[in-house]
Amino acid sequence: MTKASILPPGTGTNYQWENDHTFVKVSAADTGGAYTLMEDNLKASFALGLHRHDTHAETFYILEGVVDFYVDDTWHKAVAGTTLHVPPGLPHACRSSGGPARMLMIYQPSGFDGFLAEMAQMSEADFADSTKMDALNAKYDIVPMGPVPPHPED
Repeated sequence: MTKASILPPGTGTNYQWENDHTFVKVSAADTGGAYTLMEDNLKASFALGLHRHDTHAETFYILEGVVDFYVDDTWHKAVAGTTLHVPPGLPHACRSSGGPARMLMIYQPSGFDGFLAEMAQMSEADFADSTKMDALNAKYDIVPMGPVPPHPED
């Protein structure tokens, strides 16, 4: 029997990282692998380097604050109410724009929640092990391409 999933604010499997606090709102298990929905609370220091996904798309909806996205070789300032869809194969990066921000993220097909779950079990030595990180990135369709590109406001 299928059941509804109802999560109040501030709930869901959560991962507290140095630069953000992420809540899984709808997991791969909830959707049969179709998609994952997450709420990401970005700290002012958040920055995610240039990367791509070859088989899954990401959609971002900004709830609060401002997030700068680098996509199509251009920086875009995403304010509350902005939606950004990144199809498979398109390099992208993002960073907080001067303060905290909050956004919803949809990963289709699902999988990113598994990536976070595995990372939460890793030690500092695991993170420093490039072979281990390369295998984890490959498992979850994450292709690192470099640091955050230069921003025109820097």
